[in-house]
Amino acid sequence: MTALSILELVRVREGSDARAALDHARDLAAHAERWDYRRLWVAEHHNMPGIASAATSVVLAHIAAGTSTIRIGAGGIMLPNHSPYVIAEQFGTLATLFPGRIDLGLGRAPGTDQSTLRALRRLPSAADTFPQDVLELQAFLAPVRAGQGIVAVPAAGTEVPLWILGSSTFGAMLAAELGLPYAFASHFAPQQLLPALQIYRSRFKPSAQLDRPYAMVGVNVIAADSDEQARVLATTQQMSFTDLFRGARGLSRPPIADIETYWSGVEKMQAQHMLARSIIGSPDTVRAGLDALIAETQADELMIVSDIYEHAERLRSFELIAGCRH
Repeated sequence: MTALSILELVRVREGSDARAALDHARDLAAHAERWDYRRLWVAEHHNMPGIASAATSVVLAHIAAGTSTIRIGAGGIMLPNHSPYVIAEQFGTLATLFPGRIDLGLGRAPGTDQSTLRALRRLPSAADTFPQDVLELQAFLAPVRAGQGIVAVPAAGTEVPLWILGSSTFGAMLAAELGLPYAFASHFAPQQLLPALQIYRSRFKPSAQLDRPYAMVGVNVIAADSDEQARVLATTQQMSFTDLFRGARGLSRPPIADIETYWSGVEKMQAQHMLARSIIGSPDTVRAGLDALIAETQADELMIVSDIYEHAERLRSFELIAGCRH
């Protein structure tokens, strides 16, 4: 059976605040644990008023403290923004607090704009050393070697599982070369999903962490009691993508009855291009969509995004999705 997991966006809603978003994320994780989701991940984003997960490791500690068995992790940490040593310290600390439950997904993109990148005191060229930085981070998480002068405390020996994230074939090639699990961001960049998976599986080299390819596929799923209700709930995410094209980084908006009144023809085309693999509908519709995606990709795991405005309706969506597994 293909495992189901959750990508938590920690969305700040209109009429609410970041504290509510953080507490909703923790509450979702507690529910997801009962619904047998395998893991819940949080992604690093900066300078976005509508997303409260910039201090990713801190957010993960808050969420993990409200759960007991579900795996909690970064999906991901944008490694070019950071020293590998500091990330090892942070995630080694998380692994010490919550042993056997922490994942560390790594991305090469900055997760922000160029001005914010400068505020982070990083250069765009930092992405060029991503493969070497992954190896350095992995070494800091490994047991201490004889004569090792710099030790990440308390990270050394925790061996936090690393994942490579990607929205292109670069990440697929790197994950295959390093023998790491691979997560493809088809929830916003679906076009290269199948080529990336083919490259990853065909080039995979076994490693100490992983002896066979393991592929996770990101997918937007909006589930409700009816197809019509789900389509209305999905307008929150559709407006969010439209706002990105407009250069407006706003808060999560309540759903509207007719999305056609919100976006232009060009904006609709752009949003639908990025959301092409979304599954929206009743449990029967969602089950059929998930079955088709799994059959097409042979994914080992699906990472579900369910970007819904009201917390109760989002919980209901994830509950329905959990019931669609076989």
